[in-house]
Amino acid sequence: MSEVAVGLDVGGTKALAVLVSRDGEILDELRTSTPHDAEGGAGAATARVLAEQVTTFAERHGLDVTTLAIGVGMPGMVRRDGRLAFAPNLQTVSGASFPELLRDSIGATAVFMENDGNCAALGEYAWGAGRGVDNFVMVTLGTGIGGGIIANGALVRGRSGFGGEIGHMAVEARGALCGCGGYGCWERYASGNGLARLAFEWASEGRLPRLTAQRGGAQNVRGEDVTTAARDGDDEAISLMNEVAWWLARGLANLVAILDTGHFVIGGGLSAASDQLLPSAREYLAELTFGYDKRPPIVVVPSGLTVHAGALGAARVAFDRQA
Repeated sequence: MSEVAVGLDVGGTKALAVLVSRDGEILDELRTSTPHDAEGGAGAATARVLAEQVTTFAERHGLDVTTLAIGVGMPGMVRRDGRLAFAPNLQTVSGASFPELLRDSIGATAVFMENDGNCAALGEYAWGAGRGVDNFVMVTLGTGIGGGIIANGALVRGRSGFGGEIGHMAVEARGALCGCGGYGCWERYASGNGLARLAFEWASEGRLPRLTAQRGGAQNVRGEDVTTAARDGDDEAISLMNEVAWWLARGLANLVAILDTGHFVIGGGLSAASDQLLPSAREYLAELTFGYDKRPPIVVVPSGLTVHAGALGAARVAFDRQA
């Protein structure tokens, strides 16, 4: 039984790798930009990055890559057999099997793949804000919105392994086009990319005049500009962050109605602005949730593992499935 495992969290912009002990201590970490080219076939470019991260850990710590437990968290629809069926925000990896790719490239034999939101949920359940909570939903606000559902202490994976794709729940009929091909998906309104899209729309409509002037045009206003301006007290930016908070609450209210969950853990890159989003989102949630006053209190908290949730959860997957 391995005493350490590698957790690989692949997102739309970066691949984060951690070397983790069985008690959840991070022993080493690496960050690499995620490639978006299709050279060599589905997932080949990304697999090269992951293989380099794994071999770097092995060299630094005297580990055998052929037996090292490795967990891979990937965005999108990960089948139970470990193949990535479809990744809307990283389509160059759609169809890839990273256990096969890493076995073929570096001889790794103990590689296990899971959806990145599911990994984040498992990481929080083991070592973070979901520890001791047997029923909660993990919501990752990154390039898109990922999710993981813990029910009665177990991960809900669904029939094919695709459970927890909450970012593609429609929240606006005939709304904004999503990378998945649908319209009005939650992630188009409450993710990092959702914030960027709304920022451009507001700036184009003249609703962010100060930021637009500072950045030299609507096309240059980024989501990060909005969060920084809101933190500095800019009323226009605060209004936009409240709009994103409303959309966040809209999705949470839907999940409460469907799952009767009472605990949400909010992670992902945009959760860095949780101090701006969550207070308003909690207030909106009370207005939007069916039978809110008849339910026990609903808890909405930021991730306890922050940017490491997905990678730590991927390592947890490796520990559990290797055993």
